[in-house]
Amino acid sequence: MTLAAFLSVVLIHLAAAISPGPSFVVALRVAASEGFRVAAALALGFGCGALLWATAAMAGLALVFELVPPLFLALKFIGAAFLIYLAVQMWRHAATPMAQPQAGTAPRSAFQAIRFGFLTFASNPKPAVFFGAVFVNLVPTATPLGWKAAILLAVFVNETLWYLVVARLFSLPRPRAAYARAKAWIDRGFGTLLALLGLKIALTS
Repeated sequence: MTLAAFLSVVLIHLAAAISPGPSFVVALRVAASEGFRVAAALALGFGCGALLWATAAMAGLALVFELVPPLFLALKFIGAAFLIYLAVQMWRHAATPMAQPQAGTAPRSAFQAIRFGFLTFASNPKPAVFFGAVFVNLVPTATPLGWKAAILLAVFVNETLWYLVVARLFSLPRPRAAYARAKAWIDRGFGTLLALLGLKIALTS
């Protein structure tokens, strides 16, 4: 593999990571409602989820999905169900006042936030398809182990750093205050978006 090919994979993944999706919606809400510390741990969970899908794709998961279509269908429905569950929870608690970061302990521990981020990312089958398509076309099976490890590290860093930026931005006082004022409507809007994304995942062939 050449340096140019490596940079192509990294830049393509960075563009995909920045594009809005379920992870972005969750990251924005957590940063605004629970603060930077929790959102930063969430970002680490997203990075671990991306690393999981990238490793699986590099190991040939896309081929497994082609050979065993019911496996992909099951993964799609599980992922869609998880996103719809998140949407329902956001609607249920939309009117609940936002927790203040200075009062008591954090709503979520770092471990809980990492786990939540990992489950949110891992439950979305779209990254599996994305990584499978990218790696099949840009990362030949004969690619040396060192290059593969560098690609996996870059995927983890891209995903984590992007959501750290989101965490920092939306945990600042002004964005946080704006979110607090419109929390009920924003949560219901994001909840609806997550539900629609879940339905899209379940219904898209």
